[in-house]
Amino acid sequence: MTSPRWDLVYRPRKLPRWAIVAAVIVMAIHITFGLLLTIEDVGVRNLGSSDQVAIILIGVLFTGAILLLTRPRLRVGAEGVEVRNLVPTRLFTWDQVLGLTYPEKGFGAWLLFPSDEHITVLAVQANDGPQAVEAMARFRELEERYRGTVRPAN
Repeated sequence: MTSPRWDLVYRPRKLPRWAIVAAVIVMAIHITFGLLLTIEDVGVRNLGSSDQVAIILIGVLFTGAILLLTRPRLRVGAEGVEVRNLVPTRLFTWDQVLGLTYPEKGFGAWLLFPSDEHITVLAVQANDGPQAVEAMARFRELEERYRGTVRPAN
């Protein structure tokens, strides 16, 4: 199976950076507290090495969850619009999509569908500034090319 050719591939700029910083901090905290349990002067004497490992493993789980924020991506091409938020990747054909907009009080852009339905596109966020605006403009150009019409921006 051949992969579709994508005219636009957009990933957020700031969210992955913040997610990596947060993941490092969370992991450092869990490792530190896991290792500090070996000190006799903390007042807790009935904790063992299994508790240390458990605290560190909980940190690994939290870190993995935080690192999911590095995954968001928007891809646009002739086949449609592919959105990957945290885990799922979904492809929407052009006949399903009405457009991409940024809500006034939103965290990310919305991919619009008929019947006033939408999904949040975590890849396109206002805090990315001019890059996000450029991605929105490029999306609208491709939407016009592949759909022939563009829904007016809100």
